[in-house]
Amino acid sequence: MLAPYAATGKTSRGRHYPEPAPANRSEYQRDRDRIIHCAAFRRLEYKTQVFINHEGDLFRTRLTHSIEVAQIARSIARALALNEDLTEAIALAHDLGHTPFGHSGQDALNDCLREHGGFEHNLQSLRVVDVLEERYAEFPGLNLTFETREGILKHCSLKNARELGELGKRFLEKTQPGLEAQLVNVADEIAYNNHDVDDGLRSGLLELEQLMGIALFAEQYQEVRRRYSDIAPRRAIHETVRRMINYVVTDLIENSRRLIGESGIQRIEDARRHPRPLIAYTPEVAGKTRELKRFLRENLYAHERVTRMMGEAVKIVRELFEAFMRDPALLPPQYRDKLGGQPQAGERARIVADYVAGMTDRYAMREHKRLFAAFSG
Repeated sequence: MLAPYAATGKTSRGRHYPEPAPANRSEYQRDRDRIIHCAAFRRLEYKTQVFINHEGDLFRTRLTHSIEVAQIARSIARALALNEDLTEAIALAHDLGHTPFGHSGQDALNDCLREHGGFEHNLQSLRVVDVLEERYAEFPGLNLTFETREGILKHCSLKNARELGELGKRFLEKTQPGLEAQLVNVADEIAYNNHDVDDGLRSGLLELEQLMGIALFAEQYQEVRRRYSDIAPRRAIHETVRRMINYVVTDLIENSRRLIGESGIQRIEDARRHPRPLIAYTPEVAGKTRELKRFLRENLYAHERVTRMMGEAVKIVRELFEAFMRDPALLPPQYRDKLGGQPQAGERARIVADYVAGMTDRYAMREHKRLFAAFSG
């Protein structure tokens, strides 16, 4: 039983290329299935979350992160009577456009494309599902529903929004996406904040003593130690992270339920027109999550070991882009075919960026080694 303001197949704004309704699944189940079966989703297994893939088998990748976001988001959607299938589809697709080497790779590509419109990973995720995936005979991309595509596009510059038609209007008019999209946006933050604590401690880049100054962690850790005095250290961390997630998810559900009730919305369009997001924490918990996010930015993402590793990653991405721009014959055949005759510099740059952005960490390192070993020889 869905709430009246949840997304449904009947109220969907449809697909760019009309298709017959699926026989034994919902429109949003079809979206989810297409995402899971696409090549870009498989490549997430070898793309950086915080730690480059070869640094350890237990650190999270973009794939495990996306699965964790989907799990958290589905639980919240069920509690709020929102559409779980749509929520899962958005969660699984939200990082499809990420470059190798995480945000450092994205920053490097954005710098390379500065004169050609820049690079936004959210926009690239949309480009993956709209254009770059080539699986179906009757249309390019995955031909996902408007609602899934709306959720994928979390951020967008005003310049790009103007070129996206109906999908970009909310950025220009400062309205909201549907509640399922709002929900995934917060679930993404919940997953990476809490799980980056786990990976940071596992890697040794974060120390327990540092985290005891962060309220969200300290409150839950102290409760774990009080209740389970003999618990092993690693197990205590797992239990603490689990409780941190439960704490913020419970607050989010209860506060969002209150906000939705007070808003009086009755349809998904009412949620879109509401002046503020309706999926939100209480002020107290919002403050605690901001404190944790700031701590991770200053102590994990800016750690000397991470920045040194990412400095090398930036060099790899930039040099790959420049090499393919100088000599498009180095590109694989399918990308050379897209270039056609003599394309404008901007068109060539975008196609090169599509190729580089689609690489996994290990493929980018291998390709860089192959190209530059050949150049030096």
